[in-house]
Amino acid sequence: MSQKKEPPQAQGKVDVTDVVCPMTFVKTKVALDDLDPGQILSIRINDGEPIRNVPQSLKEDGHLVLGLNDNGDGTYELVVKKGQDR
Repeated sequence: MSQKKEPPQAQGKVDVTDVVCPMTFVKTKVALDDLDPGQILSIRINDGEPIRNVPQSLKEDGHLVLGLNDNGDGTYELVVKKGQDR
């Protein structure tokens, strides 16, 4: 029997389920700005366009997507490790 892998402990959390793209990414970037490189951010995000666009945009910005967990209610927890500041 496999167990659900627990994500690393997040130093920050943000819920972007109340906004639509591109504000989902903007709010995520603001939350990342409050963290140091290497710290973890947990993002609660909606299915659909946000889950397709935000992880890709974060990767393009140099951050590492560590995991994506389905919450079972139409939302996901996206776990991201902040990359180096540019």
